[in-house]
Amino acid sequence: MLNAIMNNLLATIGSRARDVAVTFGLSAREAAEQALDELAEESSLQNEPQMLRQAISVLSGYGPLEPYLADPSVEELWMNRPDELFIHVSGRTEKRSIDFSAEQQAIVIDRMLRTIGRRIDRFTPFVDAPLPDGSRLHVVIPDVTRANLSFNIRRFTKVRSSLQTLCSEGVLSANQLDELQKAMISGETVLISGATAAGKTTFLCALLAELPADERIVTVEDTFEIQLANEDWVAMQTRSESIEGAGSIDLRRLIREALRMRPGRLVVGEVRGAEAIELLVALNSGIPALCTVHANSARQAITKMLTLPLLSGVSVPLEFVEQVIGSSVGYIAHCELGADGIRRLRELLRVSQGSEGLVFEPIY
Repeated sequence: MLNAIMNNLLATIGSRARDVAVTFGLSAREAAEQALDELAEESSLQNEPQMLRQAISVLSGYGPLEPYLADPSVEELWMNRPDELFIHVSGRTEKRSIDFSAEQQAIVIDRMLRTIGRRIDRFTPFVDAPLPDGSRLHVVIPDVTRANLSFNIRRFTKVRSSLQTLCSEGVLSANQLDELQKAMISGETVLISGATAAGKTTFLCALLAELPADERIVTVEDTFEIQLANEDWVAMQTRSESIEGAGSIDLRRLIREALRMRPGRLVVGEVRGAEAIELLVALNSGIPALCTVHANSARQAITKMLTLPLLSGVSVPLEFVEQVIGSSVGYIAHCELGADGIRRLRELLRVSQGSEGLVFEPIY
């Protein structure tokens, strides 16, 4: 635990440095040195150079989070209260004790938000936004939370997996690999389902890697996570409303715009609401798609796709939705994170329309 003097120093920096830096044009080092000088007048400080380095790290960097943010094996990290860090590594969650006070947390989170032009306060107590490196930051503050600021940082990885790589790692079988490769070449629509952290986006990117290099792809998502090597690729993400309450762009709008962009393949990062109706329109017009959906099984994913269009407020007969899915969706791939921390393709179903409804054929 940081000693009382260090906590006082960080509190001083947190409360004064931002305003001082703006007013007098001070750098992080200058602001930290000024805080140290002020404290030195009040007490006898020990090991000032070390304290200065720590203060500069807190003021200009991400403090104790930096080694975890630099570690490529860390998939996600979060904190619910000061000094307690949780990290998700290789499919498992680990708890770490770090010296990271509430004052430090506020400073670091404020710095992250400033780099992306966002802010958080009692009128806007939530923020969900991408960081400059592509990672996704979610923050919520009291009094929405009981007592402490809470944040999650979902890491952005630049490592692109292929279906062949996933097969060699035991994620899917050789037969499933062959089936999916043929599906991508023939222009089938694939729905990828799974729970949180099941590897849906990784699997989606692996499928996209199988597409011809000259295929035109338009992707829409809440936060940029999809990775592609194709040159003819347009990536779009949603936008929150401004402080004035205007300018928001949701997935429904993005899908409608994507349909005007001559997509050879439409990719939706995650379907979870009324945007399902726009996706149905795209599928019904013959545009092949890839998308993910949060579900606990492949069949539950289909049930979700049948009901989500109802959220749009548009009166759509269930029979029509079922017909579009049966004639347009070729496969459902269900991903799962096992108790052993290993991600696997738990189910691969071929979908077709039968005389009495949807027909599912397992591929092993």
